[in-house]
Amino acid sequence: MASAPMLAKPKGPRRSILDLAPLELDCLNALWPAGEATVRQIQQQLFASRPRAYTTIMTIMDRLAHKGVVTRRKQGKAYVYAPNLTADQARAHAVEQLVDGFFEGSPGALAAHLAGAREVSARLQPRIALAERAPRKEKVADERDERAPQRPSAPATRLDETLL
Repeated sequence: MASAPMLAKPKGPRRSILDLAPLELDCLNALWPAGEATVRQIQQQLFASRPRAYTTIMTIMDRLAHKGVVTRRKQGKAYVYAPNLTADQARAHAVEQLVDGFFEGSPGALAAHLAGAREVSARLQPRIALAERAPRKEKVADERDERAPQRPSAPATRLDETLL
């Protein structure tokens, strides 16, 4: 009796670019300008900002290939990787996910949020700087002392009396 064929996982871009781990995104950022690259080339590109072992980058690239984010082809002993989507496509998809997930599909709400965040940040910077330089108030220390359990103090004795 023949068994039913196994259904393969669909190949293609991941459901959300936002789901990528930081090192996966770093590898893609190294791969996009090159168009295609080997693990060694990606590792060298990342080395200044994120030094990692060759095998670590190889594992990350293998995962990206299994997720369908990149394709690979054998060239000699090494694989050559190429992205399945451009950096612009990934950015557009990430922003779309952000707008859909956090702003109910409204790009205007995202823009308003970003404009408001800049205004709030600009207004708070002087206050934050002052708060960081201000001395701690003694009231906080007093409140902490009041909350601490009171222990009976030991009777004061002189050192020479205890030795006699």
